[in-house]
Amino acid sequence: MDRADIVHDNFLRRVAARDLPPGSPPSGPLSRPEAVAIYRAGCLTRALDRQSRVMQRAGQGFYTIGSSGHEGLAAIAAALRPTDMAFLHYRDAAFQIARAGQVDGQSIAWDMLLSFASSAEDPISGGRHKVLGSKALNIPPQTSTIASHLPKAVGAAYSIGAARRHRPEHQELPDDAIVYCSFGDASANHSTSQGAFNTAQWTSYQSIPLPLLFVCEDNGIGISTKTPTGWIAATFQNRPGLKYFHCNGLDIFDTFRVAEEAAHYVRTRRKPAFLHVKTIRLYGHAGADVPTTYLSRDEVEAEEANDPLLHSVRLLDQSGALTPDQALAIYNETNARVARVAGEAITRPRLKTAAQVMESLIPPKRACKPTNGPTAEARAAALGGDLKAMDEPQIMSRLINWALTDLMLTHPEIVMMGEDVGRKGGVYGVTQKLHARFGPDRMIDTLLDEQSILGLAIGMAQNGFVPMPEIQFLAYLHNAEDQLRGEAATLPFFSNGQYTNPMVLRIAGLGYQKGFGGHFHNDNSVAVLRDIPGLILAVPSNGADAAKMVRECVRLAREEQRVVVFLEPIALYPMRDLHADKDGGWMCRYPDPSETIRLGEVGQHGDGKDIAIVTFGNGVYLSRQAEARLAAEGVKARIVDTRWLSPLPADALVQAVQGCKRILIVDETRRSGGVAEALMALFAERTDVPLARITAEDSFIATGPAYAATMPSADSVYSAAKRLLEGLK
Repeated sequence: MDRADIVHDNFLRRVAARDLPPGSPPSGPLSRPEAVAIYRAGCLTRALDRQSRVMQRAGQGFYTIGSSGHEGLAAIAAALRPTDMAFLHYRDAAFQIARAGQVDGQSIAWDMLLSFASSAEDPISGGRHKVLGSKALNIPPQTSTIASHLPKAVGAAYSIGAARRHRPEHQELPDDAIVYCSFGDASANHSTSQGAFNTAQWTSYQSIPLPLLFVCEDNGIGISTKTPTGWIAATFQNRPGLKYFHCNGLDIFDTFRVAEEAAHYVRTRRKPAFLHVKTIRLYGHAGADVPTTYLSRDEVEAEEANDPLLHSVRLLDQSGALTPDQALAIYNETNARVARVAGEAITRPRLKTAAQVMESLIPPKRACKPTNGPTAEARAAALGGDLKAMDEPQIMSRLINWALTDLMLTHPEIVMMGEDVGRKGGVYGVTQKLHARFGPDRMIDTLLDEQSILGLAIGMAQNGFVPMPEIQFLAYLHNAEDQLRGEAATLPFFSNGQYTNPMVLRIAGLGYQKGFGGHFHNDNSVAVLRDIPGLILAVPSNGADAAKMVRECVRLAREEQRVVVFLEPIALYPMRDLHADKDGGWMCRYPDPSETIRLGEVGQHGDGKDIAIVTFGNGVYLSRQAEARLAAEGVKARIVDTRWLSPLPADALVQAVQGCKRILIVDETRRSGGVAEALMALFAERTDVPLARITAEDSFIATGPAYAATMPSADSVYSAAKRLLEGLK
């Protein structure tokens, strides 16, 4: 027999017999009407869980994670405000149901059943996933099962104080809001969670406002692995900067009282708190999981005997709010209503085509106030003597610095964050002077944790800021790539475009640094970025392009709400010369602040038809050197700078090589999983031109004299072009 049916039958039998579990009497500020509303939310939670199993058995519903045993979270929702943004644990249906009761016009049972049925009319995901979430209820959808939402909760909480100091145009949260973030006891052990706790404590310890309520729903087990008894309390009771609260989630009166105290502390003190809620887990982990395969029957039945709804019936009776017969009637009426509504929900249309599924990958554009760029007076005050230097050719790092300055003058909602971006000005000086120009509120020196850096950006973006986080080196992104893949890029997809987190992530990367760092500071792999749907990846090859492209990246984030990665080639930051010592051939003048390179616009040097060399980043520099040697031999070449690596500007690239007799792809990333694979496929599918590629080896990069041994060089580009022109393979 299904455990859900067993729990249901036990509830009916025990309430009718007044066989209710013992516990403390009701106490605290919870009123009788509020207690009844919380119980109703718990009944609806239970009914929806049962109905989801019926739908799955009939082939009309799909994978779900139930919330039974966690009904007490409705009492926490009652202690908060609908304006408090809530990042929910996947077992928090009761929280969302209770919050729906605080907002007019919500049809919560219908909405959740549409989600169970994967209907295209599901108001949060449009049928793409069974997720909790609601724009009207201020609950961004969560697909995380490993607490990857905790870093962005820290960022959202930080944004509330930041918005008081610098009002973003698209501010979402009121000044007195707090951020709610819940998770399970097993997820509390994940490194992502621990990083978020540490960041919250680190921030609080410095008396920086962070109104954040962490809520750990401790049911004592993660899928089949038990949490050691007392572990959560032992590890969180005495953390500096993080006040600890505890309540019994089986007791709605106790839960409401403690949650109200915790929320008051966070709201008035503007400091983070940790609310430890003791719960149980009924049924199994999810879907068809059978708990008796890894727990003894006695353990399972002991949990079921402690059913929180049975506790609520006792408490309501003792408080005079409801008799057991009245409570039982509400329970039965709720189950009957859910069954009726489900019968209609399963008839609603579902997604059918790839186009329908992908419709929300790209977020909607939003209206922004027009900007005219910084005034002459503002530029003079910020840039000082640098204004005169703009008349002379400069290296790439300096041009990026000036572009960032102009952008921050133009858009007050831009905030940068990262390790060493502020006072130091970055490892390579790209953000030098920005701290002095714009202050610590907009140039945030973070702790050393890439997940927290990206989480801060994602959370601030959800409150109207345009974040520009920096990851010091491309290799360090791999510590935190799930923040892009599992959080930033998926949010519009799973919210049907209702929630977005626009940002421009700056990363120093790629290879060719002489004598510094090996593979940790020279990483020539971008596969993880190109593999994320909806993400834009931009790679400039020279200073003028870098300035124009970063302006476009900010426009894409600010107006089109896109997640953009701006990958800056480290080796080209200081590059001055192209062909000979002191020729200054790779320096550029600073382009006027109005000039941009639009998404998908490729670059081209030369118009020769003998061979097109298609490349990007450092490859453009190397190909320019090889092209000079080819020209000396009478070969007429053109160099096509891809600039945008994801999505590839396919039409523009095909147009750029039109009329050429040969195509050589020069790719500084690895042969396996590198950019050349996509470029080869593109040109093979859409042209009849003979082509070849030269790539980096499938290897990490060494330190010392062999720093460039595994990657293309000017000599190897020249040789590959000659072989292709001669018809050799």
